[in-house]
Amino acid sequence: MVAGEASGDLLGSLLMGAIKQVAPNVRFIGIGGPKMQAEGMEILFPMEKLAVNGYLEVLRHYRELVGIRRDLRERFIAQPPDIFIGVDAPDFNLDLELALKQHGITTVHYVSPSIWAWRGERIHKIRQAVSHILALFPFEAPLYQQAGVPVSYVGHPLADILPEVPKRAEMREQMRIMPKSAKVFAFLPGSRQGEVRRLARTYIETAKLILQQLPEAQFLVPLASRETRTIFENEIWKQEAQQLPITLLFGHAHDAMIAADGVLVASGTATLEAALLKRPMVITYKMSGLSYWLAKRKQYLPYVGLPNILAGKFVVPEILQDDATPENLAQALLNLINSKQAVAELEQIFTQMHQTLRQDTAQKAAAAIQPYLA
Repeated sequence: MVAGEASGDLLGSLLMGAIKQVAPNVRFIGIGGPKMQAEGMEILFPMEKLAVNGYLEVLRHYRELVGIRRDLRERFIAQPPDIFIGVDAPDFNLDLELALKQHGITTVHYVSPSIWAWRGERIHKIRQAVSHILALFPFEAPLYQQAGVPVSYVGHPLADILPEVPKRAEMREQMRIMPKSAKVFAFLPGSRQGEVRRLARTYIETAKLILQQLPEAQFLVPLASRETRTIFENEIWKQEAQQLPITLLFGHAHDAMIAADGVLVASGTATLEAALLKRPMVITYKMSGLSYWLAKRKQYLPYVGLPNILAGKFVVPEILQDDATPENLAQALLNLINSKQAVAELEQIFTQMHQTLRQDTAQKAAAAIQPYLA
């Protein structure tokens, strides 16, 4: 198995647990994070090596990434596994899957690449590289069926894990939010170091502007690793913002979102987590200018956030790249949380989304994989 970032580590670990139930003598080897390691994976390379995004960022790490993929390819061809499962990370995994499948190894790709949003031509490569696709969203399966790719819709494991009705008051009490009437914002700058570097200053300046309107506001900033925490902490010192009511958390993203009145979130899986936790949010993102220009040219949909993609319309604001100024982000967040009607409508939309995606995902995925293991 190969996972490339925190969301893949979670997906992979849950799938590993379900596979162990149907194949108790299974052994896992590859690339994963702490959750997959806790489930018993033998880690060949640190997962952080794969956690790069954007064209320029990938180019900077290109030789290292190619070297890791070559090592994995040679190892698995020399000692063929019963099955290879690529967990998301399509730019890394699809080439590896293609080489392995050509050598007779069964390849499963868990999480459909977003061919419905951009780079739809990848479906031809997927057909050549993948023995079976495990799709997380219901609209994806028909695309693969039409292209002749074996596919199973398995739902999204986050919909199984996260509560349909989060206990918000209890969480705020647990996190010692005082005063109780204070408006709380969860700021999620992403799990990758590059994302946090690009967004930290903007997030801190956004917090300053919100405090001008809401002097009792508090900010919870969950960070995925020591490295990302250090980056954000350093930016607080650079901005001389030590006095701001910002609490840095190591993990605990779900707790922060449950406690929050509003969420500022970097585009990615965390946007879906915020939706499943029924929180009003503003989605933002920044990447290098060239990467953004190239991505925009290949984009089919007018939105990038998963809640908007699943709803098929803009239900939450997306403020990206040069538009993502502290002024715009602060105003959008304040507009959202100050509208009781908007918050109630979002809760209704997100509840329906949750019910659709709850499919007992890990067990469904393991059941789809079991025939290949037999």
